[in-house]
Amino acid sequence: MRYLFWLWLVPLSLFWGWFGLSYYDMNFGLTMFSRELHDLVFRIYGTLLHIDPATIPWLFFKACIFDTVLIFGIVAYRKRRAIRNWWTSRKAGQEPKTGEAPHEAAPVQLPAE
Repeated sequence: MRYLFWLWLVPLSLFWGWFGLSYYDMNFGLTMFSRELHDLVFRIYGTLLHIDPATIPWLFFKACIFDTVLIFGIVAYRKRRAIRNWWTSRKAGQEPKTGEAPHEAAPVQLPAE
């Protein structure tokens, strides 16, 4: 599950990081983050898909939301027993069982001033 999370998070972070920097033309001297390249990339995608380039970021955003719901749905399905146990213990007003007794905290000693 850890790999699934990273394979979902890294591409989204890279794309939205590039999108935000290039949209506001914060290029740091790199052509990759320039507004001209941003417009060119979306113009090419718009031409290939035969749609208006201004609608592509919104479509991509909706696809990211769908993917996020799908990923978390898969994770919830795989952990459904633990979620069900947590939910029933919460409804009963008990703390969920973690398998070990809570430890008493040692008194905190503050340094002398």
